[in-house]
Parts: sequence; C-alpha cells; structure tokens
Amino acid sequence: MSRVCEITGKKVLVGNNVSHSKRRTKRRFYPNLQRKRFFIPEEDRWVTLRVSAKAIRTISKIGVLAAMKRGEELGVLSAK
Repeated sequence: MSRVCEITGKKVLVGNNVSHSKRRTKRRFYPNLQRKRFFIPEEDRWVTLRVSAKAIRTISKIGVLAAMKRGEELGVLSAK
C-alpha cells in the first residue's frame, strides 16, 4: 500500500541526511498517516480512510463528505 493521504494527496518526499562533515546520504520523509474511521451521518455509514494529521483537521472543519469530494477532485481518492 502506498503512503499517500486520501484527502490531501501528501506523499513521501526525498531529501538528504547531512552529517557534521556535510556528507549527504539519501533519506525519505514520510507523511504522518493514520488509519481512521469517520461516520457520515447523511448516508448513515462509516468509512475508513488513510489520512494525514492535517487531513483529520480539515475533516473536522469542513466535514467528511466535503473532504472526500476534495480528495476525488485531486484524483487521490477513488469513488467508492
């Protein structure tokens, strides 16, 4: 399973570890992803999403359906 947020589209970034001598080696920056269940009262059902911490805040602010619609527009969330 890929490490991509289903709402915001955040994914792994690549950078460098930099030692004291400035020697650089590749490393990966992972998004803060959580598997979370959300209740959709309009449809009276639960959905499980893999979302970043920022997406959880977005869902709290605008609601699950609006956030899922935004994810579909970005092309990260497939219509279920």
